[in-house]
Amino acid sequence: MSNHILIVEDEEHLGVGIKYNLEAEGYRVTWAGDGPTALKRIEHDAASIDAIVLDLMLPGMSGYAVCETIRARGLSIPILMLSARTLTEDRTRGFNVGANQYMSKPFELDELLSRIKNLLNLSPGRDAAPRRVKSEPLEQTEFGRVHVNFVTHEVMIAGEPVKMTPKELRLLQYFATNPGRVITRQELLSEVWEMSGNLQTRAVDQFIVRLRKIVEENPSQPKHILTIRDAGYRFVA
Repeated sequence: MSNHILIVEDEEHLGVGIKYNLEAEGYRVTWAGDGPTALKRIEHDAASIDAIVLDLMLPGMSGYAVCETIRARGLSIPILMLSARTLTEDRTRGFNVGANQYMSKPFELDELLSRIKNLLNLSPGRDAAPRRVKSEPLEQTEFGRVHVNFVTHEVMIAGEPVKMTPKELRLLQYFATNPGRVITRQELLSEVWEMSGNLQTRAVDQFIVRLRKIVEENPSQPKHILTIRDAGYRFVA
């Protein structure tokens, strides 16, 4: 059975467009035009829903209220909140009421699909939902000017030896073992730092900055360790 996505969007052309593109990717999609309709659908069959794409500006009942109601019911269905609002306080409020991700309109379809795939890794309890299979950590990798042996901790940048800390190496190894996939900060905290993904810390971002200074030719315009806005990071070899 394919994953089931609930779209909550009052603009018909956008709701239908998202539904069409997700169905083209093989998902089962339900579209609701307002908050009360979405909540009725969730109340009727929450177990079938793997992720929710939720617009913020809905008639009568805002996306904030819908999200808050879902969480108040004890449901942990992953939620991606969509909004034309770009202020930090809007994103913060979205996360405070229980959204997993916040994405600004207008958006690129490829990024939306990537976010949804990432959300599905958080979807609880359904055997049909795809689960991320952990790969064995790479022993070595080579990309751009970089060659790293993770076993011996030998790092060569443009043919010159470079020292990296064990944590920097572990972070790079995790990226290299999971190329092309959007990796959340929560996942990095859990898998690299072995800390709770719910912990609020800037450690991940600080280490990304340090890692870019080492491996990127131009750290301000990275080609290998990319930031995916409001989602996390993606490694491109």
